[in-house]
Amino acid sequence: MTVIAHRPATLPLKVACDVLGLNRSTVYARHRRPVNRSEEAHIRSRKACLQPQALSAEERGRVLETLHSERFADQPPAQVHATLLDDGVYLCSVSTMHRLLRENGENGDRRNQRPAQHHAIPRLRATRPNEVWTWDVTKLATTTPGVYLSLYVVMDLFSRFVVAWMVSRKENSALAQQLIREAMARYTVAAGSLTIHQDRGSPMIARTYLDMLSDLGATASHSRPRVSNDNPFSESQFKTLKYQPDYPGRFDHAAHASAWCSEYFDWYSFHHYHSGLARFTTAQVFTGEYRELAVQRQAALDTYYEQHKNRFVHGRPKVRMPPTEVYINPAVPDDGNADFVSGVNFPTLPYVKNSLTLH
Repeated sequence: MTVIAHRPATLPLKVACDVLGLNRSTVYARHRRPVNRSEEAHIRSRKACLQPQALSAEERGRVLETLHSERFADQPPAQVHATLLDDGVYLCSVSTMHRLLRENGENGDRRNQRPAQHHAIPRLRATRPNEVWTWDVTKLATTTPGVYLSLYVVMDLFSRFVVAWMVSRKENSALAQQLIREAMARYTVAAGSLTIHQDRGSPMIARTYLDMLSDLGATASHSRPRVSNDNPFSESQFKTLKYQPDYPGRFDHAAHASAWCSEYFDWYSFHHYHSGLARFTTAQVFTGEYRELAVQRQAALDTYYEQHKNRFVHGRPKVRMPPTEVYINPAVPDDGNADFVSGVNFPTLPYVKNSLTLH
Protein backbone atom coordinates (compact mmCIF):
# COMPACT_ATOMS: atom_id res chain seq x y z
CA MET A 1 0.00 0.00 0.00
CA THR A 2 2.93 2.35 0.59
CA VAL A 3 4.06 1.86 -3.00
CA ILE A 4 0.57 2.71 -4.25
CA ALA A 5 0.39 5.82 -2.09
CA HIS A 6 3.76 7.16 -3.33
CA ARG A 7 3.36 6.29 -7.01
CA PRO A 8 4.00 9.09 -9.56
CA ALA A 9 1.04 11.32 -10.28
CA THR A 10 1.18 10.39 -13.94
CA LEU A 11 0.79 6.67 -13.16
CA PRO A 12 -2.91 5.62 -13.10
CA LEU A 13 -4.10 3.60 -10.12
CA LYS A 14 -5.40 0.83 -12.39
CA VAL A 15 -1.98 0.31 -14.00
CA ALA A 16 -0.21 0.25 -10.63
CA CYS A 17 -2.69 -2.30 -9.22
CA ASP A 18 -2.31 -4.53 -12.29
CA VAL A 19 1.48 -4.50 -11.98
CA LEU A 20 1.41 -5.27 -8.24
CA GLY A 21 -1.40 -7.82 -8.56
CA LEU A 22 -3.74 -5.87 -6.26
CA ASN A 23 -7.47 -5.36 -6.44
CA ARG A 24 -8.53 -1.76 -6.66
CA SER A 25 -11.46 -2.39 -4.33
CA THR A 26 -8.98 -3.48 -1.66
CA VAL A 27 -6.93 -0.33 -2.15
CA TYR A 28 -9.99 1.90 -1.88
CA ALA A 29 -11.12 0.09 1.28
CA ARG A 30 -7.69 0.49 2.90
CA HIS A 31 -7.71 4.23 2.18
CA ARG A 32 -11.12 4.60 3.86
CA ARG A 33 -9.99 2.91 7.08
CA PRO A 34 -9.52 5.17 10.13
CA VAL A 35 -6.04 5.57 11.50
CA ASN A 36 -7.05 4.57 15.02
CA ARG A 37 -7.52 0.78 14.98
CA SER A 38 -9.46 0.78 18.26
CA GLU A 39 -11.89 3.19 16.69
CA GLU A 40 -12.09 0.90 13.66
CA ALA A 41 -12.92 -2.14 15.81
CA HIS A 42 -15.66 -0.15 17.55
CA ILE A 43 -17.18 0.83 14.23
CA ARG A 44 -17.02 -2.64 12.71
CA SER A 45 -18.48 -4.47 15.77
CA ARG A 46 -22.27 -4.53 15.84
CA LYS A 47 -22.23 -5.78 19.41
CA ALA A 48 -20.33 -2.69 20.52
CA CYS A 49 -22.89 -0.38 18.94
CA LEU A 50 -25.79 0.70 21.12
CA GLN A 51 -29.02 -0.12 19.32
CA PRO A 52 -31.68 2.58 19.84
CA GLN A 53 -34.50 -0.01 19.54
CA ALA A 54 -33.00 -2.33 22.18
CA LEU A 55 -34.85 -3.08 25.41
CA SER A 56 -33.83 -1.09 28.42
CA ALA A 57 -32.35 -2.81 31.45
CA GLU A 58 -35.70 -2.47 33.22
CA GLU A 59 -37.57 -4.05 30.32
CA ARG A 60 -35.08 -6.90 30.09
CA GLY A 61 -35.48 -7.60 33.78
CA ARG A 62 -39.24 -7.64 33.42
CA VAL A 63 -39.05 -10.18 30.61
CA LEU A 64 -36.75 -12.46 32.59
CA GLU A 65 -38.93 -12.14 35.66
CA THR A 66 -41.95 -13.22 33.60
CA LEU A 67 -40.09 -16.17 32.11
CA HIS A 68 -38.91 -17.22 35.58
CA SER A 69 -42.36 -16.99 37.12
CA GLU A 70 -44.10 -20.10 38.35
CA ARG A 71 -46.67 -19.77 35.57
CA PHE A 72 -44.14 -19.83 32.72
CA ALA A 73 -41.08 -21.53 34.23
CA ASP A 74 -41.73 -24.76 32.29
CA GLN A 75 -43.01 -23.19 29.07
CA PRO A 76 -40.98 -22.38 25.92
CA PRO A 77 -40.86 -18.75 24.76
CA ALA A 78 -43.30 -19.37 21.90
CA GLN A 79 -45.97 -20.55 24.36
CA VAL A 80 -45.23 -17.70 26.76
CA HIS A 81 -45.50 -15.16 23.93
CA ALA A 82 -48.87 -16.51 22.74
CA THR A 83 -50.29 -16.72 26.29
CA LEU A 84 -49.31 -13.13 27.05
CA LEU A 85 -50.92 -11.93 23.83
CA ASP A 86 -54.17 -13.63 24.87
CA ASP A 87 -53.91 -11.66 28.13
CA GLY A 88 -53.40 -8.44 26.17
CA VAL A 89 -49.72 -8.14 27.13
CA TYR A 90 -46.75 -7.77 24.77
CA LEU A 91 -43.27 -7.70 26.25
CA CYS A 92 -41.02 -8.53 23.30
CA SER A 93 -40.65 -10.92 20.40
CA VAL A 94 -40.07 -14.66 20.72
CA SER A 95 -36.51 -14.32 19.38
CA THR A 96 -35.73 -11.68 22.01
CA MET A 97 -36.93 -14.05 24.74
CA HIS A 98 -34.63 -16.73 23.38
CA ARG A 99 -31.74 -14.27 23.22
CA LEU A 100 -32.21 -13.15 26.85
CA LEU A 101 -32.40 -16.75 28.04
CA ARG A 102 -29.32 -17.64 26.02
CA GLU A 103 -27.34 -14.78 27.53
CA ASN A 104 -28.17 -16.17 30.98
CA GLY A 105 -27.36 -19.75 30.04
CA GLU A 106 -30.99 -20.82 30.39
CA ASN A 107 -31.75 -21.76 26.80
CA GLY A 108 -31.75 -25.39 25.62
CA ASP A 109 -33.33 -28.76 26.28
CA ARG A 110 -33.68 -29.54 29.98
CA ARG A 111 -34.02 -33.28 29.49
CA ASN A 112 -31.03 -35.59 29.75
CA GLN A 113 -29.88 -36.21 26.20
CA ARG A 114 -27.62 -38.95 24.97
CA PRO A 115 -24.43 -37.29 23.71
CA ALA A 116 -23.58 -37.62 20.04
CA GLN A 117 -21.80 -40.88 19.29
CA HIS A 118 -18.62 -40.82 17.24
CA HIS A 119 -17.56 -44.21 15.92
CA ALA A 120 -14.10 -44.73 14.52
CA ILE A 121 -13.84 -45.63 10.85
CA PRO A 122 -12.79 -49.30 10.54
CA ARG A 123 -9.57 -49.51 8.55
CA LEU A 124 -8.53 -53.05 7.71
CA ARG A 125 -5.64 -54.39 5.62
CA ALA A 126 -5.09 -57.96 4.50
CA THR A 127 -1.88 -59.15 2.85
CA ARG A 128 -2.45 -62.90 3.11
CA PRO A 129 -5.27 -65.41 3.57
CA ASN A 130 -6.73 -65.92 7.05
CA GLU A 131 -5.58 -62.50 8.22
CA VAL A 132 -8.96 -60.74 8.04
CA TRP A 133 -12.39 -62.35 7.78
CA THR A 134 -15.56 -60.45 7.07
CA TRP A 135 -19.03 -61.87 7.59
CA ASP A 136 -22.65 -60.88 7.44
CA VAL A 137 -26.19 -62.29 7.43
CA THR A 138 -28.74 -61.87 4.67
CA LYS A 139 -32.39 -62.87 4.53
CA LEU A 140 -33.72 -65.44 2.08
CA ALA A 141 -37.42 -65.17 1.31
CA THR A 142 -39.58 -68.29 1.40
CA THR A 143 -42.82 -69.16 -0.32
CA THR A 144 -44.61 -68.47 2.97
CA PRO A 145 -45.32 -64.71 3.17
CA GLY A 146 -43.46 -63.02 6.02
CA VAL A 147 -41.19 -66.03 6.70
CA TYR A 148 -37.47 -65.67 5.97
CA LEU A 149 -34.38 -67.80 6.35
CA SER A 150 -31.01 -66.46 7.50
CA LEU A 151 -27.87 -67.07 5.44
CA TYR A 152 -24.60 -66.59 7.35
CA VAL A 153 -21.51 -66.16 5.16
CA VAL A 154 -17.92 -65.81 6.41
CA MET A 155 -15.46 -64.61 3.78
CA ASP A 156 -11.69 -64.26 3.70
CA LEU A 157 -10.94 -60.63 2.86
CA PHE A 158 -7.72 -61.21 0.95
CA SER A 159 -8.99 -63.95 -1.38
CA ARG A 160 -12.80 -63.41 -1.17
CA PHE A 161 -12.95 -67.14 -0.43
CA VAL A 162 -16.02 -68.22 1.55
CA VAL A 163 -14.54 -70.09 4.49
CA ALA A 164 -17.91 -71.00 6.02
CA TRP A 165 -21.62 -70.55 5.40
CA MET A 166 -24.79 -71.61 7.11
CA VAL A 167 -28.55 -71.55 6.50
CA SER A 168 -30.80 -71.23 9.53
CA ARG A 169 -34.41 -70.47 10.37
CA LYS A 170 -33.31 -67.90 12.94
CA GLU A 171 -30.62 -65.34 13.59
CA ASN A 172 -28.84 -65.21 16.93
CA SER A 173 -25.40 -65.03 18.50
CA ALA A 174 -25.31 -68.73 19.42
CA LEU A 175 -25.33 -69.73 15.76
CA ALA A 176 -22.74 -67.07 14.95
CA GLN A 177 -20.47 -68.42 17.70
CA GLN A 178 -20.76 -71.98 16.40
CA LEU A 179 -20.01 -70.90 12.82
CA ILE A 180 -16.92 -68.83 13.72
CA ARG A 181 -15.58 -71.38 16.19
CA GLU A 182 -15.81 -74.27 13.71
CA ALA A 183 -14.34 -72.19 10.87
CA MET A 184 -11.31 -71.17 12.92
CA ALA A 185 -10.77 -74.77 14.01
CA ARG A 186 -11.00 -76.13 10.46
CA TYR A 187 -8.41 -73.70 9.09
CA THR A 188 -6.16 -73.89 12.16
CA VAL A 189 -6.10 -70.14 12.71
CA ALA A 190 -3.54 -69.23 15.35
CA ALA A 191 -4.59 -67.02 18.25
CA GLY A 192 -3.82 -63.37 17.70
CA SER A 193 -3.47 -63.66 13.92
CA LEU A 194 -7.06 -63.07 12.78
CA THR A 195 -9.32 -60.02 12.69
CA ILE A 196 -13.04 -60.61 12.16
CA HIS A 197 -15.03 -57.72 10.71
CA GLN A 198 -18.82 -57.51 10.92
CA ASP A 199 -21.76 -55.13 11.05
CA ARG A 200 -23.57 -54.13 14.23
CA GLY A 201 -26.44 -56.56 14.14
CA SER A 202 -27.59 -58.16 17.38
CA PRO A 203 -25.56 -61.38 16.84
CA MET A 204 -22.41 -59.35 16.11
CA ILE A 205 -22.50 -57.17 19.22
CA ALA A 206 -23.78 -59.75 21.71
CA ARG A 207 -21.58 -59.98 24.78
CA THR A 208 -21.31 -63.77 24.57
CA TYR A 209 -20.16 -63.55 20.95
CA LEU A 210 -17.50 -60.94 21.73
CA ASP A 211 -16.32 -62.98 24.72
CA MET A 212 -15.99 -66.01 22.43
CA LEU A 213 -13.80 -64.04 20.00
CA SER A 214 -11.63 -62.90 22.89
CA ASP A 215 -11.24 -66.48 24.12
CA LEU A 216 -10.19 -67.61 20.62
CA GLY A 217 -7.67 -64.79 20.31
CA ALA A 218 -9.47 -63.07 17.42
CA THR A 219 -9.81 -59.29 17.14
CA ALA A 220 -13.32 -57.94 16.59
CA SER A 221 -13.95 -55.09 14.15
CA HIS A 222 -17.33 -53.44 13.55
CA SER A 223 -18.82 -51.22 10.89
CA ARG A 224 -20.17 -47.83 11.79
CA PRO A 225 -23.92 -47.70 12.43
CA ARG A 226 -25.96 -47.43 9.24
CA VAL A 227 -22.86 -47.40 7.02
CA SER A 228 -23.09 -50.35 4.62
CA ASN A 229 -19.90 -49.30 2.83
CA ASP A 230 -17.88 -50.38 5.86
CA ASN A 231 -18.54 -54.02 4.93
CA PRO A 232 -18.40 -53.82 1.13
CA PHE A 233 -17.05 -57.26 0.28
CA SER A 234 -19.78 -59.16 2.08
CA GLU A 235 -22.44 -56.89 0.60
CA SER A 236 -21.00 -57.38 -2.89
CA GLN A 237 -20.99 -61.16 -2.50
CA PHE A 238 -24.65 -61.13 -1.45
CA LYS A 239 -25.49 -59.15 -4.58
CA THR A 240 -23.62 -61.70 -6.71
CA LEU A 241 -25.62 -64.46 -5.02
CA LYS A 242 -29.05 -62.88 -5.47
CA TYR A 243 -28.38 -61.77 -9.05
CA GLN A 244 -27.64 -65.31 -10.27
CA PRO A 245 -29.86 -66.33 -13.19
CA ASP A 246 -31.02 -69.45 -11.35
CA TYR A 247 -31.68 -67.70 -8.02
CA PRO A 248 -35.20 -68.90 -7.13
CA GLY A 249 -36.25 -65.69 -5.40
CA ARG A 250 -38.23 -67.67 -2.84
CA PHE A 251 -37.32 -70.99 -1.28
CA ASP A 252 -39.73 -73.73 -0.32
CA HIS A 253 -37.97 -74.58 2.95
CA ALA A 254 -34.56 -74.59 4.65
CA ALA A 255 -33.40 -77.76 2.88
CA HIS A 256 -34.19 -76.18 -0.50
CA ALA A 257 -32.16 -73.08 0.40
CA SER A 258 -29.28 -75.20 1.70
CA ALA A 259 -29.13 -77.27 -1.49
CA TRP A 260 -29.14 -74.21 -3.74
CA CYS A 261 -26.49 -72.41 -1.64
CA SER A 262 -24.27 -75.49 -1.72
CA GLU A 263 -24.21 -75.41 -5.52
CA TYR A 264 -23.77 -71.66 -5.59
CA PHE A 265 -20.79 -71.54 -3.22
CA ASP A 266 -19.15 -74.42 -5.08
CA TRP A 267 -19.42 -72.35 -8.27
CA TYR A 268 -18.39 -69.12 -6.53
CA SER A 269 -15.25 -70.66 -5.01
CA PHE A 270 -14.03 -72.95 -7.80
CA HIS A 271 -15.51 -71.82 -11.13
CA HIS A 272 -16.14 -68.08 -10.84
CA TYR A 273 -13.23 -66.02 -12.18
CA HIS A 274 -13.37 -63.01 -9.88
CA SER A 275 -12.93 -59.58 -11.48
CA GLY A 276 -11.28 -58.24 -8.33
CA LEU A 277 -8.71 -61.06 -8.35
CA ALA A 278 -7.40 -60.59 -11.91
CA ARG A 279 -9.78 -63.31 -13.13
CA PHE A 280 -8.55 -65.99 -10.77
CA THR A 281 -10.97 -67.97 -8.62
CA THR A 282 -11.19 -67.31 -4.91
CA ALA A 283 -9.97 -70.83 -4.12
CA GLN A 284 -6.90 -70.34 -6.31
CA VAL A 285 -5.93 -67.19 -4.46
CA PHE A 286 -6.77 -68.67 -1.07
CA THR A 287 -4.55 -71.73 -1.59
CA GLY A 288 -1.80 -69.96 -3.55
CA GLU A 289 -2.44 -72.04 -6.68
CA TYR A 290 -2.81 -68.85 -8.70
CA ARG A 291 0.98 -68.47 -8.87
CA GLU A 292 1.43 -71.67 -10.90
CA LEU A 293 -1.56 -70.80 -13.08
CA ALA A 294 -0.11 -67.35 -13.73
CA VAL A 295 3.00 -69.00 -15.20
CA GLN A 296 0.82 -71.08 -17.52
CA ARG A 297 -1.19 -68.05 -18.56
CA GLN A 298 1.97 -66.09 -19.27
CA ALA A 299 3.36 -68.94 -21.37
CA ALA A 300 0.19 -68.99 -23.45
CA LEU A 301 0.39 -65.24 -23.96
CA ASP A 302 4.07 -65.41 -24.89
CA THR A 303 3.43 -68.14 -27.48
CA TYR A 304 0.66 -66.16 -29.12
CA TYR A 305 2.71 -62.98 -28.97
CA GLU A 306 5.61 -64.55 -30.82
CA GLN A 307 3.25 -65.66 -33.58
CA HIS A 308 1.34 -62.35 -33.88
CA LYS A 309 3.53 -59.52 -32.62
CA ASN A 310 1.88 -57.03 -34.94
CA ARG A 311 -1.42 -57.44 -33.05
CA PHE A 312 0.02 -56.09 -29.81
CA VAL A 313 0.62 -52.37 -30.28
CA HIS A 314 1.60 -51.92 -26.62
CA GLY A 315 4.22 -54.64 -26.55
CA ARG A 316 4.31 -58.04 -24.93
CA PRO A 317 1.18 -58.78 -22.86
CA LYS A 318 1.60 -59.56 -19.18
CA VAL A 319 -0.62 -61.60 -16.91
CA ARG A 320 -2.38 -59.52 -14.30
CA MET A 321 -1.91 -60.69 -10.74
CA PRO A 322 -4.29 -60.40 -7.78
CA PRO A 323 -3.70 -57.42 -5.48
CA THR A 324 -1.07 -57.95 -2.83
CA GLU A 325 -3.00 -55.81 -0.33
CA VAL A 326 -6.75 -55.60 0.18
CA TYR A 327 -8.26 -52.79 2.22
CA ILE A 328 -11.50 -51.77 3.84
CA ASN A 329 -11.51 -47.97 4.11
CA PRO A 330 -7.84 -47.42 3.23
CA ALA A 331 -6.27 -44.36 4.82
CA VAL A 332 -4.54 -43.53 1.52
CA PRO A 333 -6.39 -44.09 -1.78
CA ASP A 334 -5.09 -46.97 -3.86
CA ASP A 335 -2.87 -45.82 -6.73
CA GLY A 336 -4.13 -48.60 -8.98
CA ASN A 337 -0.79 -50.39 -9.34
CA ALA A 338 -1.47 -53.25 -6.93
CA ASP A 339 -3.16 -55.40 -9.62
CA PHE A 340 0.08 -55.61 -11.59
CA VAL A 341 2.47 -56.64 -8.80
CA SER A 342 3.77 -60.17 -9.19
CA GLY A 343 6.18 -62.49 -7.43
CA VAL A 344 4.46 -62.35 -4.04
CA ASN A 345 5.44 -65.13 -1.67
CA PHE A 346 2.40 -66.52 0.16
CA PRO A 347 2.36 -69.62 2.32
CA THR A 348 0.44 -72.50 0.79
CA LEU A 349 -2.63 -73.12 2.92
CA PRO A 350 -4.67 -76.33 2.92
CA TYR A 351 -8.17 -75.98 1.54
CA VAL A 352 -11.13 -77.59 3.24
CA LYS A 353 -14.52 -77.38 1.55
CA ASN A 354 -16.74 -76.02 4.26
CA SER A 355 -20.47 -75.61 4.51
CA LEU A 356 -22.61 -75.81 7.60
CA THR A 357 -26.37 -76.16 7.61
CA LEU A 358 -28.13 -75.66 10.90
CA HIS A 359 -31.88 -75.68 11.46
